[in-house]
Amino acid sequence: MSRLSVTYHVRGDAASIEARAAAIAVEQSVEMPLDAIADAGILRDIVGEVQAIREAEPGLFEVRIGLAVDTTGYEAGQLLNMLFGNSSIQPDVTLVDAEIPEAMAEAFGGPNVGTEGLREKVGAGARALTCTALKPQGLSPDELAALAARLAGGGIDFIKDDHGLADQIYSPFADRVRAVASALRETNAKTGFRTLYAPNVSGSFDQAADQIALAEAEGIEAVLIEPMLIGVSNFHRLTRLFPNVAFIAHPAMAGAARIAPPFLLGTLFRLFGADVTIYPNYGGRFSYSPETCRAIAETARRPWADLKPCCPSPAGGMTLQRVDELLDFYGADTMLLIGGSLLAARERMTEEAAAFQARVVRHFEGLHE
Repeated sequence: MSRLSVTYHVRGDAASIEARAAAIAVEQSVEMPLDAIADAGILRDIVGEVQAIREAEPGLFEVRIGLAVDTTGYEAGQLLNMLFGNSSIQPDVTLVDAEIPEAMAEAFGGPNVGTEGLREKVGAGARALTCTALKPQGLSPDELAALAARLAGGGIDFIKDDHGLADQIYSPFADRVRAVASALRETNAKTGFRTLYAPNVSGSFDQAADQIALAEAEGIEAVLIEPMLIGVSNFHRLTRLFPNVAFIAHPAMAGAARIAPPFLLGTLFRLFGADVTIYPNYGGRFSYSPETCRAIAETARRPWADLKPCCPSPAGGMTLQRVDELLDFYGADTMLLIGGSLLAARERMTEEAAAFQARVVRHFEGLHE
């Protein structure tokens, strides 16, 4: 039977690590004493098997365990359950990675449009993409629409909702989407740019599906979504229901999962349908290292079965002054997200947005458009 090879980091000592690894293999497969299982086929094919143990550093061991692919049911929530369900409750274990078979990757489907599809939507050619955010929450739909128009006047590729914007009484989703979509249509008609709006969808599966359908009816081609809040099963199902929509995945609550960021934000979010994965960039207001950020980006866009690449989007306290540095670090297959720094420009917001866009365009002037 085909197996997933799953890598964990386990804190412990050399004397007990073999027993601890065997316990994790059982916990992540059958979750019961093996001597209580009479079926030889289950013992052979379903019970997790310890494949390798390596001391990564003093007191920290890399443990590789093989789990039966069939136990996942090829369903996003059950896959995450088999990878880390019960062991996530145990404080000495971190989920680091998993070798997901190509057949499973192809069954899940991955991104709807990928990086090239995003570029086509906004006419970006071969350069990196730009993005900014509407905030703070508390503004009315008309105020957010006016803000979006000012940012779009600078030619930004994507304007997303802040992830705190949901369906609140001061800015109902339907009213906000209609107002912002109308403002961008009018602004794009004047400027000739193709700025796209990505409203934040949230709530139950039915609420999120209704919100995406409403957005599509307004001509909107992208949405923001938080997979760890809405649930990975709901997230994956939504990406399959709306194949023409680009899904921008936000990492809210991802840090509570004790899953290595490159695997969660790069591999799993992409597997379940993220066209863009937002993550905290190094040197911003979060603590990810350059090595972690590079690993997320490389994982999101590496060749993998027939899945389209997912576009990495470093964010979190980014400024215009760092654009060239970040483009040198990440390359063209990237979406830079600058939010608060542009909003802080106030009356010069459009000019700052234009400067952001121009700096990205200039960085890639030598590339074929």
